[in-house]
Amino acid sequence: MKAVIITEPGGPEVLEVHDVEMPQIGELEVLVEVKAAGVNRPDVFQRKGNYPAPAGVDARIPGLEIAGIVVAKGKDVVDWAIGDRVCALVAGGGYASYVKVYQGHCLPIPDHLGFAEAASLPETVFTVWDNVFRRGKLQADDHFLVHGGAGGIGSTAIQLATLFGAVVYTTVSSSEKASFCKSLGASKTINYKTEDFLEALKPLGVDVILDSIGGSYFEKNINLLNPDGRLVYINAMESARVELNLLKLMQKRIVLTGSTLRARDREFKQVLRDDIWSQVWPKLSAGDFKPTLYRVLPFAEAAEAHRLMEDSSLLGKIVLSF
Repeated sequence: MKAVIITEPGGPEVLEVHDVEMPQIGELEVLVEVKAAGVNRPDVFQRKGNYPAPAGVDARIPGLEIAGIVVAKGKDVVDWAIGDRVCALVAGGGYASYVKVYQGHCLPIPDHLGFAEAASLPETVFTVWDNVFRRGKLQADDHFLVHGGAGGIGSTAIQLATLFGAVVYTTVSSSEKASFCKSLGASKTINYKTEDFLEALKPLGVDVILDSIGGSYFEKNINLLNPDGRLVYINAMESARVELNLLKLMQKRIVLTGSTLRARDREFKQVLRDDIWSQVWPKLSAGDFKPTLYRVLPFAEAAEAHRLMEDSSLLGKIVLSF
């Protein structure tokens, strides 16, 4: 089969299309003919050599989410039939013509969605649902801040938080991104290049923050949160090392948490999948929650997709088409 592989750690140019062996499925796995694969920031980290693949995953082939058609299944698979249209979360190997997927990590593609739209969903929806709603315990009428609202995670978080009744704020770097985030449901946007988000939001109060920046944002997040607020980390792009005033944490009763998804065991991911299927998929099927595609590129142009990802000008998700 064809696959985009990382020939060596480095820039986008190290991504090349090669012929590789087809994956062999296990008893509880399906083989999916990939029609589209989502591009995510962890793919960039992996390409640079900073995000190793879990054991048993081909480290040469990036890609954490796909959409396609089930073309084969293991003997104990009961959830899916050959010919089903599915999207799925994978631990790697998504940039390929075929990928094997544990049956409990697949979701059905609603009839009104194409493969490219469906491929943009699993990684961001799984991440947002677990971190904002399960770990962050976001409730209706909570005030929610997501940093970097125009990207894949941010655009998903804005839509889902709004749909479930929260008041949503976000930080952005341009007026174009601000307009995009407001179109998704954000009630207030703060351009962090010209405005201090702490000063802008302090009068309004915030109950839950989803942050992928770390560094200098950490103390501001702590100062911004209301009593009993929840601060959730999914990355630390500026710096993972911060200073914490424990007295302030105790006085405000702040919950500080965070997670990574890729290395979690398959049982955890299946429980998360089941929750998403019951809670989020009805809104997706009804058209209330919509994928936000920025660009769809042929898989042979994976290097360009990574350049766009690193340019940080994207509005929504980048997808590779097979």
